Amino acid sequence: MMRRRTTLLTCCTAFVLGLGATACGGGPVSAGGGDKALSGQTVTVAGVWTGSEQKNFQKVLDAFTAKTGAKAQFTSTGDNVSTVVGSKIEGGNAPDVVMVPQVGVLQQFAKKGWLTPLSQTAQQTVGADYAPVWKKYGSVDGTLYGLYFKAAHKSTVWYSPDALGQAGVKPPKTYDELLKAGHTVSDSGLAAFSVAGQDGWTLTDWFENIYLSQAGPQKYDALAAHKLKWTDPSVVKALTTLGKLFKDKQLVAGGQKEALNTDFPGSVEKVFGPKPEAGMVYEGDFVAGVAHDQFGKTIGKDANFFPFPAVDGGTAPVVSGGDAAVVLKDGKNAKAGMKLLEYLATPEAAAVWAKAGGFLSPNKKLGLSSYGDDVTRATAKSLVGAGDSVRFDMSDQAPAAFGGTKGAGEWKLLQDFLRDPSDPKGTAAKLEAAAAKAYQG
Repeated sequence: MMRRRTTLLTCCTAFVLGLGATACGGGPVSAGGGDKALSGQTVTVAGVWTGSEQKNFQKVLDAFTAKTGAKAQFTSTGDNVSTVVGSKIEGGNAPDVVMVPQVGVLQQFAKKGWLTPLSQTAQQTVGADYAPVWKKYGSVDGTLYGLYFKAAHKSTVWYSPDALGQAGVKPPKTYDELLKAGHTVSDSGLAAFSVAGQDGWTLTDWFENIYLSQAGPQKYDALAAHKLKWTDPSVVKALTTLGKLFKDKQLVAGGQKEALNTDFPGSVEKVFGPKPEAGMVYEGDFVAGVAHDQFGKTIGKDANFFPFPAVDGGTAPVVSGGDAAVVLKDGKNAKAGMKLLEYLATPEAAAVWAKAGGFLSPNKKLGLSSYGDDVTRATAKSLVGAGDSVRFDMSDQAPAAFGGTKGAGEWKLLQDFLRDPSDPKGTAAKLEAAAAKAYQG
C-alpha cells in the first residue's frame, strides 16, 4: 500500500493575500567544491519536460555549468519516465540525475535499489530551507533520496480576461457556476474549455480536483492509498460530475474528438494563441509559462486564473505536484550528479527559473522578488507558508503502471471516459481492476 501523503501548496485564500511581501532572505549557497571544480565533467539529466519548461530548466543547468565548469546535458523522457529510465539502466546508459514527477515513481526507483541517498550537504539544505513535508515526499523508508526542485499548483483555471469580459462572465466560485459561465462564454462565440485529452495526466487532474472537493480529504487519502476501492460510490459520483462537462459539446472546444487530439501545450494555445478557440483552460500554474513564453502573454493582464471552484458544497480543492531530482547509482558520473542536486537545493538555482516564469519553488529561502509577476508572487508566498491541508496529486502517488504510464492505467481509462462518458460505473470498475493489479505489483 502507498503511504498517505499530504502536500504543502497554495490555499485558495492565497490569491487575495497582499503582494508586497519582502524576500524570504537567505543568500546563495555554494554548489560545493568551489568555482570550476568540475571542469571537463559532464552530468546527464533526464526528465519529462519539453518546450518552454525544458528551455527554462536548461537555463538552470547553464548556470550550474557557469558555476562549476561541468557540462549538463538534458534529455526529455516524455511522460513515460519510469519505462525510459528503466530501459536506460538495463542498457548500461543510465543518466546521472532524473527529475521524477511522481512520488510513486520515486518510491519504485528506491525500492529497486537504483537511487543514491542525498549527500549530507543536500540533506542539511533540505532540513533548513524546506518545509518538513517535502523531506517526507522525497524519502523512502526513512532515507532521503529526492530533492524537490519544482512545485506545481494544480487547482488553477486559466482564462482570457478579454474572452470572459466580452461574455460578461466573472470568475465562478462553485462548479455549477463554472459550467453556467462556460455556457455564457460559448454563447458569445468561443468554446468554454480547451481540454488536453491527448495527455492522460491532465484528465487525472480534472478528476482529482472534483473528487477532493466533492468527497473530501479523508476519502481522497484513502483512494490515493488504495484503501478505498475505485468502485466506491464517491468515485462514480465524481466521474458523473466530470462527465457532464466532457459530454457537453458547447463546453469543450471541438468536442470530445478534438480534445483527444489536443496535447497540453496545444490546449494552452487554444486559449492564448493567435487564433483563440476557447475562453478557459484548466491546468496547473505552469500554464503561465507556456502562455508567456510561447504566446507572449503578460500574466495578470492577458492571462489570469481563478481557483478551481468548490463542488457540491465542498471546500474548494487544492491539488499539488512536484518534480524531485534523484541521483542514479548506475550513472557514469553520480558524484557530479550529486553536486548538481546540491546546487538545485539552493535559492540561487531556483531564482534562475523563477525569473523565467512558469515555476514555483518549495525553497523558503527564495526571495519573492525573484518571481516575475504579482500572480506568481502571491502563489509562491502561500507555497512556503501554507500547512498540510492540501493534497499531493493522487495519480503521482500511485504505482507508475496505474497513475503514470501513457496508454495504460488511469491515463488511458480516463481518455476512454472522455471519448464516451456515458457509463461512470463501468469506468470505475475498470479503474479498480487496473489499480488492484498495479498496487499488488
